[in-house]
Amino acid sequence: MKKSLLLGGVVVALTMAFYLGRAQGQQDQKVLFVAADQAKYTSTNRGVSMAAIWGDADAGAHGTFTKFTPGYDAGMHTHTNDVSIVVIKGAYLYKDDAGEKRVAAGDFLRVPGGHKHWSGGDKKEGALFYEEASGKFDFVPAK
Repeated sequence: MKKSLLLGGVVVALTMAFYLGRAQGQQDQKVLFVAADQAKYTSTNRGVSMAAIWGDADAGAHGTFTKFTPGYDAGMHTHTNDVSIVVIKGAYLYKDDAGEKRVAAGDFLRVPGGHKHWSGGDKKEGALFYEEASGKFDFVPAK
């Protein structure tokens, strides 16, 4: 009897949490439009600039437009959180133990958090891409 009451309580609590979270999320939703060529970019380091679209890349979940200058070389590194990108212009160059990829305009790439990789911008065009993550953005140089 105690087990079934406890299980019932857990189910009710989870159901309430789901619907309250969903209702809160729906309240915060609004149509958002940002043109990549009109966004306000801020230089983050030599060769990289970012424009916040939603969220805060320094604190948590976010979406940004990111630019790599032509020939930008990020070196080997990881990120704590998964990073997903869609290239808009130019090409995002990617390399890991499995090989190299040229991620061109219209292509999608997801890099799992903690996955060691190299990235850079095309030598002639650089790269402009939309980047999204469920947690804050960080750059951890590989050892």
